[in-house]
Amino acid sequence: MTALTRAPRIAPGFQMARRFFRTPKGLLLLVLPLLAALAATHEGLHAAVAEAVGAALAAALLDVILGRIIRSAWFFPSGALLSGLIVALIVAPTEPFHIVAATAMLAVNSKYLLRARGRHIFNPAALALVVGYFLLAANQQSWWGALSNVPAPFTLILIATGIFIADRVNKLPMVLAFLGSYLALFTVAALIGDAGHAAEIFRAPDINAALFFAFFMLTDPPTSPARYRDQVLFGVMVAVACAAIFLTLGALYFLPAGLLIGNGWEAWRRTRARPRAVKPTPGAGTRPPLLPPARADRQGGIAATDRRALIVEHAGSLRR
Repeated sequence: MTALTRAPRIAPGFQMARRFFRTPKGLLLLVLPLLAALAATHEGLHAAVAEAVGAALAAALLDVILGRIIRSAWFFPSGALLSGLIVALIVAPTEPFHIVAATAMLAVNSKYLLRARGRHIFNPAALALVVGYFLLAANQQSWWGALSNVPAPFTLILIATGIFIADRVNKLPMVLAFLGSYLALFTVAALIGDAGHAAEIFRAPDINAALFFAFFMLTDPPTSPARYRDQVLFGVMVAVACAAIFLTLGALYFLPAGLLIGNGWEAWRRTRARPRAVKPTPGAGTRPPLLPPARADRQGGIAATDRRALIVEHAGSLRR
């Protein structure tokens, strides 16, 4: 008698972890530590690693506590880990640890305090960097995680991983629109104004910062548009805002501040956009017409709140 061989069973926890690390958040939690590891060798290994791990854990712990208090539920704080890592990769390792940790915790607070239609309005890391600059004196933003202080060939790793992530969340048109407009604006500024001031943007660490910003902050799914047309407009708008802040104020936080302007516009656009009610088809009896299928992108398509709003408005039109 031939014994049947059974396939080895995979533990449920391992299956969940494997599924998570195939999502954009999971992939980003793999990419950002990779960039941190590459950059830390040129920043002081101990200080850089302590800053990245400490900021991520501080943000995650606060998110778990607030989630338990507000939502009465336990969850894995993937978003807080990402926000904490991004903050840590931007703020210089020479900053005191409590400043970096407090800035990362500001990012978590913003997700709960500033919301519209079920989503947070502003990119948490961007808002924390701008607010932290004024409240916490976190005024050393070196963008070391953008590989700005490592040999130039390593920038190809930043670009390759950035394109991979942007493609996974279906935001490449936004990235291209931002980078194209951003570089074009500073090229014009160098030709007609202070060439030395504008030319800084094309050298490290500023060009590395722009790449990191475009790939890993601009593309944040909850705070950026999904449709390609809106993505292009969003990218151009943020580029104009960043260039204007840099050229007029010379502020160190010009990239995060420009993103906040774009986030505010996107939140306003979402609140103004009301789903259209579907009119009953003549002769169809009392059976309600089917709702048009939602156009979904790779990151999950239309948000659940938007779908619920569409269904509620549709039901109300039938009752009227």
